Amino acid sequence: MHSADLWRFLAPPLLLVASNVFMTAAWYGHLKFKAAPLLLVIVASWLIAFFEYCLAVPANRIGSAVYSAAELKTMQEVITLCVFAGFAVFYLGETLTWRHAVGFALIATGAAFVFSARS
Repeated sequence: MHSADLWRFLAPPLLLVASNVFMTAAWYGHLKFKAAPLLLVIVASWLIAFFEYCLAVPANRIGSAVYSAAELKTMQEVITLCVFAGFAVFYLGETLTWRHAVGFALIATGAAFVFSARS
């Protein structure tokens, strides 16, 4: 496979992982700062989310050359769950239970079904 083709396959998931780190921080990072005024955390979240968009938009633009919109969205959702799970455990100090694992596995199964049409 040519390096440009390889980049079109790899760039979307790599950029989506990076964008989801920012997205998760924007959406859930403020939960450790519950005493902060809501308006302040909204503005801070929007500033963080700007960087998420700067990565997610190119991920989808580049990815649309090799993935369908449904595949890109499915990829994004699975990546979101993985990033969120790590964030919840390592940043928020939450414990993930077997119910979370089963629910995430069911979502991953649905993602596998979406991508099985590529065969």
